[in-house]
Formats: sequence, structure tokens, C-alpha cells
Amino acid sequence: MPHRHSLTTLRDMLRQREISSSELTRHFLDRIARYDDLNAFITVEEETAMASAQQADKRLSNGEHGPLTGVPIAHKDIFCTRDILTTCGSKMLRNFIAPYDATVVERLAGAGSVLTGKTNMDEFAMGSSNETSYFGPVRNPWNRERVPGGSSGGSAAAVAARLVPGATGTDTGGSIRQPAAFCGLTGLKPSYGRVSRYGMIAFASSLDQGGPLARSAMDAALLLKCMAGFDRRDSTSMAHDTADIDGTLDINLRGLRIGLPTEFFDDSVNPTVLTRVREALAVFEELGASLVDIALPNSRAGIPCYYVIAPAEASSNLSRFDGVRFGHRSEQATNLQELYEYSRAEGFGEEVKRRILIGTYALSAGYYDAYYLKAQRIRRLIAQDFSKAFEQCDIIAGPTAPSSAFGLGEKTQDPVAMYLNDIFTNTVNLAGLPGLSIPTGLDDSGLPVGMQLIGQFMDEGRLLGVAHRFQQVTDWHQRAPEGF
Repeated sequence: MPHRHSLTTLRDMLRQREISSSELTRHFLDRIARYDDLNAFITVEEETAMASAQQADKRLSNGEHGPLTGVPIAHKDIFCTRDILTTCGSKMLRNFIAPYDATVVERLAGAGSVLTGKTNMDEFAMGSSNETSYFGPVRNPWNRERVPGGSSGGSAAAVAARLVPGATGTDTGGSIRQPAAFCGLTGLKPSYGRVSRYGMIAFASSLDQGGPLARSAMDAALLLKCMAGFDRRDSTSMAHDTADIDGTLDINLRGLRIGLPTEFFDDSVNPTVLTRVREALAVFEELGASLVDIALPNSRAGIPCYYVIAPAEASSNLSRFDGVRFGHRSEQATNLQELYEYSRAEGFGEEVKRRILIGTYALSAGYYDAYYLKAQRIRRLIAQDFSKAFEQCDIIAGPTAPSSAFGLGEKTQDPVAMYLNDIFTNTVNLAGLPGLSIPTGLDDSGLPVGMQLIGQFMDEGRLLGVAHRFQQVTDWHQRAPEGF
């Protein structure tokens, strides 16, 4: 069956005319409809997808082979898509039709991909479980009573359930890597500036990055190569070459130094998760790598630091949703002040309101120095910790999350417990570094466990190469949930 093949294999099958894009796209659209109980998609573009697939078949028959010509994918519903609903998982934007394509959408379309639809997500990317979406929670295909992780949970569930071979996500504090870990996928958060943020609805502008969710490092490398690159429309975009990202996967790990932060291997982590991660590290040792103990002493300050900076930026970014220009407009308002108040009260969910209030408080007169400025100083210390660590090692490894996927509703009443899911991931965003989660086994309940690899700035090629070498000798990335 086509859905059992990887994205790169499907690309090759299309080029060799073993299958048509129309057949492939129809197959995946049928699977999306069949497994709609996962709630992985907000919008399915069946008619548009089939039309794109037919155009791809014409190009393929003429020998025109783009990097992804005819391959179906999905986009997280945070990326603007021309003439297609873009909701950000919120009531505030439930009717918003974007007038332009985000750069990521534009580039993947230019590579020849076929867009099947837009995936569900935590509202405005604020969440670690995909339970804050206005359109309802996403269910983990490994166990429908468990969360898929967030905020890119819809994309992760769609790829894990083989509804699409690859999808886009965004990562502000772990929102690609944690869902990848919970769903048994390879998920990459690129270096800050590697992927354009133009057309990606902002949560926290100094932390947000788009990236791929796929089954393997090879698939993720192909998607990243198509997504990344300088964009003059994004002032934070970096001019770094992406030509060899998928051409340097076959690397020798002999002599590679893998740093193990003592702060990532303590009793806050589920023992089974630690066991699976250590088993994976043993594989790396067999491949020639050496393990080095390192310290990231300020990493424990990552959660409080992140939950000052990110809400502060969210407070600013979401101020534009006021019921005047676009987005939800209250019908109860009788004057301008009420229009602002009612529209925002009705349009935003509880988690978004919580973070706006935290951010507004942190930026208010009398508290800016005590909270926001201090958090920025801690952010610099966290970045310096990584710089010092990389003097001793080439990459850093540890658990992606403290546990495997938890139950739906298990942490919704305890925001702090929910925030602690990002304890190993958000420091990577604060430092602007690339982070990659790869599957390394299953826990005692049969749920996936992920290991995070952290690289130096703009060193995605090595990260992906290390992961690819691991995946050449293991098969965890090929495991699918039962029934899919």
C-alpha cells in the first residue's frame, strides 16, 4: 500500500512512473476521510489537491521532476494559504481566508508538492497537547485516549497515522519535537532564521520557527531543503546555503562527541524514557561516537524564562486581533471599547487569554525590569551554556520530553504541569539552535519515546546525518501505530 512508503520512496516511485500523483493523492485523501476521528485536519482541500495532482502528472509525464513533484503533504494551520481557510486553531480566525501564501507554503508548492489540507493545532500554537484548539482535541493514533503533543499535534498525528507522508509544523518551545516524540516521528526545529516566518502567524517572534515532521531523517532533510533559505520579506531570515542539507546524510560517526547534560538525566524523567534513550546512546557508541558528560547549569531556568518572554511577545503580537480589521467581531458590542473587549473575550480561548495576561503584566510599567528584562538576561546565560558545552562536544543528546504521551484531559487543569513538558526543548529555542527529535523505542504501554539531538547554530546537516546513521541500523522510525 502506498501509505507504507516513506516520502522519499514515494517521490522516487512518482519519478519512475510506478504510481501517478492522482492515484497517490486519492489514496491519502481517502485515508484522511477514513480516520477523521483523529481530528487531525481542520480543512481538507480535496478538489484543489486532485487538480494539483493532475497537473503534477502532466509535468512528470514530460520529464519535469521537481524535488517533491506530485507528493501529497499537509500544512499546519498556522501558515497562510491563499484562498484557503487559515484558522490558527482559534475561533478568532475561524473564517479567515488568507490573501497570500506563506513563504513555506510557496516554496513547498514550488517544489511540486500537493497540498491535501490544513492540520489541527493548539490555538495560536499555545499548548503542549493539542487540546486548546477551538476545533477540538487531536487524538494520538498510537492510543486515541492519549494526546499527540502540541502545538503541532495535528501534523504529527497525520504523519504518524500515514494520512500524509510529511507535514509542516512550527516550534516555539518544543512544538515540533514534542509531538514527534509522542507520535514516533522525526521532527526538526531548525536554527532561528533558517526558515522564513513570512506568512506564519506569529506567537513569539524571537522564538518561532517552521520545520518538518516526517517519518525519517532522510524525509525531513528533503522537506527542509525545500522550505529553507533566505527570504527578503523576513528581516530575521538568514542567508545560509541549503543545497547540501540532504546530500550530507551519509556521515561517519567515528570520533563524534555526544554531550549528555546532567540536567537532562535525573529523576524528573520517566525511568522507561531514560532507559530507551540510554539504549539509543549505546547504538551511537557502537557506531563510533563517544559520550561526554556536560553541564547546562541554567537550563532549569528555561521554563520560567520562556514563560515570561513568550507570553510577552504573544501579548504584543495578538494585540492586532481587536475586532476591527479582521478576525472575530462581537455582535454584542455597543461602542468601540466594548468591541475590543467582547471580541477578544469571545474570540480567544482560555490558554491564549492566560498567556496574554501574563505577557501584558510582565511588560507593564514597574514590572518590565523585574520580569522581562531579567528573563532576557537569563536567556543570554542559557545561550552561553550551550556555547561552552559545544567546546566539549559536537552535538547534545537527551530525552525530548520527560514522559511519553499522557492522557487526554490529564493536565488541562494544571497549566504548570503542562508547561513542564517543554523542559528539555524550550532552551533550544531561547538559544536559537537546531533541535531534532527521533524515535528510539516504545515504553511499557507501547507508546513511542523520543530522543532529542541538539546541534550548533545552522548545523542541521550534521544533526540530520547523525539521525540518519542511527536510522540505518534501527527500525523505530518505521514502526506504525496498530491499525494504520
